[in-house]
Amino acid sequence: MALIYIADDELNIRKLVALGLKDSGFETAEFPNGTQLLNAVKQHSPDAIILDWMMPQPDGLAVCRMLRENEATRAIPVLMLTARGEEIDRVLGLEMGADDYIVKPFSIKELCARVRAVLRRTGRQEEKADPILVRGALSVDITRHTVTKTNSLIELTAKEFDLLVILMKNSGKVLTRDTLLDKVWGVEYFGDTRTVDVHVRYLRQKIEDNPDEPVFIQTVRGVGYKFVEIN
Repeated sequence: MALIYIADDELNIRKLVALGLKDSGFETAEFPNGTQLLNAVKQHSPDAIILDWMMPQPDGLAVCRMLRENEATRAIPVLMLTARGEEIDRVLGLEMGADDYIVKPFSIKELCARVRAVLRRTGRQEEKADPILVRGALSVDITRHTVTKTNSLIELTAKEFDLLVILMKNSGKVLTRDTLLDKVWGVEYFGDTRTVDVHVRYLRQKIEDNPDEPVFIQTVRGVGYKFVEIN
């Protein structure tokens, strides 16, 4: 379970974000200011941090800068939470090292989706949960980003790789196209579910013996796709 630190001087905002994240399966810890957050990070590194821009000093930008300047905390994903919505402010936050930027008022569903997207992009959640997946003849090494079938290396694009990992982790479960679109492309993607169909077709061409009669990735008509483990 991914651990998310939340730093915001507004108690109601902290509780709202924490509740939403917990409902989405995350573990959380809350801090009223940047100083307490930084002290907690020294004791235990989280999987991601949500920072309020306008906290009393040190504010979110200052905390983000300190995290990025420290080699031990440089890789922790940071999402900036703020009421400032001007483009110049977003650019400044990202230049300071923030991985994403969420403007108040915000949707809890969107915030949780953005946290998941950041964890996927950095690989922190997947690598901790299951670094090597083996399903029948297929083997996926998430850390090395490699796929083999009966010991032969298969070259996949980044999205094909992410799509295969999600399907393999949910072997036997039917995943809708919308679910796959959200998990692989993220909430910030504005395409439609046809994108999923195209990538599944390409993926089948690479991992199936006969792409026209797929064995691993099967279509559930009118719903989506499921990965079938072959012994």
